[in-house]
Parts: sequence; structure tokens; C-alpha cells
Amino acid sequence: MKNSAAMPSSGRCLDLLKAACLSFAIFAGGGTVANAASARDFHAFVESLWPDAKAQGITRKTFDAAFAGVEPDYSIPDLDLPSRPKVDNNGQAEFTKTAADYLSKDYLDKLAVQGRAFLTQHKAALERIEGLTGVDRYTLVAIWGRESAYGTYHASNDAIRMLATLAYTGKRKDKFREELLAALKMLQSGIPRSDMKSSWAGAVGLTQAMPTEYFKYATDGDGDGKIDLWRSVADALAFTARQLEGKGWVRGARWGYEVIAPPKADCSLEGPPDARPIGDWVRMGFTKASGPRFTAAQLKEDAYLMMPAGAYGPAFLAAQNFRVIRLYNTSDLYALFVGHLSDLIRGGGDFATPWKSFAQPKTQTVHGLQVRLKALGYPMDKIDGKIGSNTRKQIGIYQKANGLKIDCWPSDGVLAHASSKAER
Repeated sequence: MKNSAAMPSSGRCLDLLKAACLSFAIFAGGGTVANAASARDFHAFVESLWPDAKAQGITRKTFDAAFAGVEPDYSIPDLDLPSRPKVDNNGQAEFTKTAADYLSKDYLDKLAVQGRAFLTQHKAALERIEGLTGVDRYTLVAIWGRESAYGTYHASNDAIRMLATLAYTGKRKDKFREELLAALKMLQSGIPRSDMKSSWAGAVGLTQAMPTEYFKYATDGDGDGKIDLWRSVADALAFTARQLEGKGWVRGARWGYEVIAPPKADCSLEGPPDARPIGDWVRMGFTKASGPRFTAAQLKEDAYLMMPAGAYGPAFLAAQNFRVIRLYNTSDLYALFVGHLSDLIRGGGDFATPWKSFAQPKTQTVHGLQVRLKALGYPMDKIDGKIGSNTRKQIGIYQKANGLKIDCWPSDGVLAHASSKAER
């Protein structure tokens, strides 16, 4: 036959079938050969780090020892893998729990009791750190409680493995490449590999901070001439305080205030772009939910409206120190957790406005709404499936413009409405 050369033999067919199976195995991340191919790619990636590591003063001995036996961990969140959804916030409680669940009253009350005991136990160190940095002791104790449950939680992941995985196949490769190099510098500086235990995101130490922060803010908090963020409570607290100070902490100021909105206001006013002096919010009809009235100094502070559950929970005026806590961990709920816990440790009470019953939307619902609203001309700074202040705000503005109930909350109903409008 003229075309017989183009026709594979039965043996060739079998070879093609094997190749197809192998291709599928590689795509799915399974199988011995696929694992071998993946391992080669990972090791090539590791070797590509060497020039940058060498330029930062890391020796070949330290470099090779750091990566000896290290393989990627494909089980952790925030990875860009073919087998995973492009938008997936699993493993990040700040974006998968409702505000009411994340800010559990029972858990916060428990941490507050433990926090007051911790405050007494470490009074001298906390007073010294507060005097040096201006960061109040209550906020530091609250962060300690949130990050370590007052020493009962100990991260168990290998920081080098976590950071290498995220730098190799994470959604934010450049960021984690920088963190990985900083972690190697920590090893080069003499920190034992056994101390480099971390969260899945590579945060290390008693208060869980990223390696790049170590070289900016690590501080000898107990005066013993060395820095130990893994065993010295004073060093870890001082490190955290220096980070907050470096991010713009305002000495003597609060993180923010729970407020009651006037009848004519709604959640579409939320977000940093609408920040204004607290005095302006008061003139608009906002009042403190509890405690004494705003002082003259507080009325001059800039703050923005923050409603983490839209119309289904308390409202807050978030001031500069809230922004700083949010820079420590970029989540509204995290910053609110720390701020509220610090108030409870001081002796404050629960939120004045209760959380209403509401459902946490699916990540895909949030992502879909962000896409549709952007297509309709609403400014969406991020399309990430996360419910941030701008997403809530733009939903509220859309609802107001279209005569819908204004709750600033992602739902399948609002998504369907926006999808229908976008298709016209």
C-alpha cells in the first residue's frame, strides 16, 4: 500500500496508547514516570535559584543542604495546578468562613481570658516593647493569641519545602521566590534547619511572620544579645511590634470603632476610597455603638466604613491602625479579629450589633460576580473570588443602581441579574 508507512503497526498502536496514558498521568500528577518528570522539573527549578542565592551571600554548602531530599508538596493551597480550579480559596479561613464563624464569640472569649493571663505573665516585656515601638500591649497579645493560641499551636511544615513549592508552582511565584531566598539567608545566618517550621505559606516563628520580614524587623526583645523568634516570647513580641511600627502604626490610637449607621446610609459607602475624618462620618449620622462619644482628637482621624458581612452584621470605622494590622495579614476579618480581641483583653464587651443569619457564597459565585461587574464598568481591582471591601462596595452600588435590595453581599441571585444584564 502506498500509504502503509503512515499506518502504525499493532505494536506501534500499543506504543501510542502507552504514550497517551503517560501524557494523562503527567497532566494529573500521578504515576511513576509522571512523578519522575515532575521531580526533574522541580530540581531544575531549584538549580535556577542558585545564581540569585549566591548573589545574596548564600554558600553552595548551605544551598545544597537546604534542598537535600526536598520535594514539592502538592497538597497545600494557592497552587496553580491543572487539576485544580483557577480560583480556589480552600485552606484560607479568612475567605471561606462567614464573619460570624470566623469571629466566634466563644473562641474570642476564651482567647481573651487567656490573653489577660498572658498579659500579666509578660507584663515587664510588653511594657518595654510598647514604650519602644508605640504598639499597645493589647494588640500584641491579641496577635499572639490569633497566631499561636498562646503557645499551644506549633507549625509543623518544613518552611523550605512550603516556600519552594509555592515559588515553583504557586499562584504568586515571584513573591514566594523572594521569601524562599530570604529563608535560605536565614539558614546561612545560622538559624538551625530544625527551627524552620512554618505554616503552609512559609510563615515562621512564634508569631508566624514571613522570612523577608525577619531581616527588616527581627529584634532582641529580652536583652540577652541574640534573637530567637522560636523560644523567646519577648523576641517574638518585639519582632511583631517592630513590623507594625514599620508599617505605619500610630502610637496611642485605636484600630477602629464599631458604629451604628443612620437609616439613610448603607453598605455601598464601604471601603478605603471613601475614607474621611471621623467627624464627617458623625455629621452624616454615624454614632459609636458603645462607650463614650468620640474625642476631639478621634474626630480628626481618617477612617473608612468596613462592613465584613455587608448588611448582615456590625459596621465599623476602620482607622489607620486597622490598615496596619491588615498589612500584617491582608484580610479584613483577620484585622477585625485582632482588633476586637485586643478590646476584649482590655475589658471591652461583645459587638453591639449581632450577626444575622446569612450564607457564605461559593468562591465561584464571588468570582463570577467580579467578572460580570467589571464587564459592566464597575471598578474591580481584583478578580480573585475573595469577598473584600471593594467587592462588597461594588455589589452595593450595582444593587442601588438597579433597584435591588442593598445588602452588598455576593449571591447567586445578584450574579444571575448581573449576568443577564451583561449579555444584553
